[in-house]
Amino acid sequence: MSFLEELHKPDILDCISHLSSDEVFTPPKLVNEILDMLPQELFQSPNTKFLDPCCKSGVFLREIAKRLIDGLADKIPDLEKRIDHIFKNQLFGLAITELTSLLSRRSVYCSKDASGEYSVCNFAEKDGNIEYKRTYHIWLKDKCMMCGAAKSEYDRSDELETHAYSFIHTDNLKNSELFKRLKDMKFDVIIGNPPYQLSDGGNESSAKPIYQLFIQQAKKLNPRYITMIIPSRWMQGGKGLDAFRKEMMNDTNISYIFDYEDASKCFPGVHIDSGVCYFLIDKAHKGKLHYTYYNMFGECIEVDRYLKSDLSDVVIRDYREVSIIEKVKTNKTFDKIVSSRKPYGIAKDLFNSPNRYPNSNLSDNEFNESVHIYGVKGHKGGAKRVDAYISKKIINQIDNVNKYKLFFTTSYSANATIPPEPIKAFPNDVCTETFLTVGCFDNEKEMNNCFDYIHTTFFRALLYFRRGSMQVTKSVFEYIPLQDFNEEWTDEKLYKKYGLTQEEINFIESMIRPME
Repeated sequence: MSFLEELHKPDILDCISHLSSDEVFTPPKLVNEILDMLPQELFQSPNTKFLDPCCKSGVFLREIAKRLIDGLADKIPDLEKRIDHIFKNQLFGLAITELTSLLSRRSVYCSKDASGEYSVCNFAEKDGNIEYKRTYHIWLKDKCMMCGAAKSEYDRSDELETHAYSFIHTDNLKNSELFKRLKDMKFDVIIGNPPYQLSDGGNESSAKPIYQLFIQQAKKLNPRYITMIIPSRWMQGGKGLDAFRKEMMNDTNISYIFDYEDASKCFPGVHIDSGVCYFLIDKAHKGKLHYTYYNMFGECIEVDRYLKSDLSDVVIRDYREVSIIEKVKTNKTFDKIVSSRKPYGIAKDLFNSPNRYPNSNLSDNEFNESVHIYGVKGHKGGAKRVDAYISKKIINQIDNVNKYKLFFTTSYSANATIPPEPIKAFPNDVCTETFLTVGCFDNEKEMNNCFDYIHTTFFRALLYFRRGSMQVTKSVFEYIPLQDFNEEWTDEKLYKKYGLTQEEINFIESMIRPME
């Protein structure tokens, strides 16, 4: 049994609870799969420097230490000298909170006090090379100008964590001392599992992703390698991620991506909408990357490819979809008849908080100058569709009020292949922002034919290909071709129209559950 195996057995980091769904501890097995992407000669050099800028449990630095202790055995035969060299000169971390700084030091140095008698490497300072310094958000009106956090949520007293992570709250102008120090250290590898999001002060659970800020900051330090594990949502959607997605899709330094549609395969017991991925950015690499995709059905699809495609401005995660998307691609797409959010200007909380909307005259009964409105009442897990009547005067968009249309939900599981049933909406029907409107039909026949089209396996497959999160927006319908709804549409008719092969049909039907 080796020195570190004796110290760390059983492995507490396999058992520890997560801080939250946004600050997820990384299992040691997963860390080693990530480390396997790196050139292994890095662990045989006494000069390689590693930085984890978002330490939670210290597991990345601990597992790197194990590899260095083995890899440097010939170059530094004395074990104590080898450990002392590795921990003082090769491993560095920035903890995300005071609690995780103590946990990380305990995992890496075997003592929360790196200068104490129980530390495997005696530092002069108790932090060792894993530091935590309370950092503050830099407010510009009601948002942090560095991370976008809401002032109403995170402008806190000193006894509470600010969640102003030091790594992304420093640059050449702000907190510049830390930025300069990090840059001057010339790290070879920046690695970690960053926090995923922070509340942005919006409605209910509205949050802003921040993991992309860790990657962009790491790039500014110009290391040889960057590898992190993050939600996969950036590939197809996500608030404020468009610029980051474009940056990643054009980055030919990415050499590997491992993409898991089911996040629990990486983080047991954790659900992360759209799954997770980890990647390797190699400054010396140019060209295609090796992309490994694990779908919800346990299949593993591997391909050498570019992220960028002429077919879409988002990442096509399963490369088997490409030939189908190519065949159905058209300028006349279904998203052209789908509304943007809040189609009639009525918020989703109308039925839960009617007192906030006294001018709506919300009523169970029809009245003069009223419209029939659909929405939901209740909260997550218990929300039910409901309908009532409100004053027509508060409706913002009246162009299609007197038309036939469909109402399509704005939220359901990203992994579901059967969307909630659309609502057939007749003249004088409207909805809250719980729904998007589909179409502006002249008659009931067109509405019914569109309703049936939405139920086809063909339609649901293309919708599933484009979705990347629970949220349904206008853009997720962009792969779906628009049809003439004076006609009825079936899968057989659609497969023939677009010339799908039997192999492509089998692929679609293997993924998409049939309607009951």
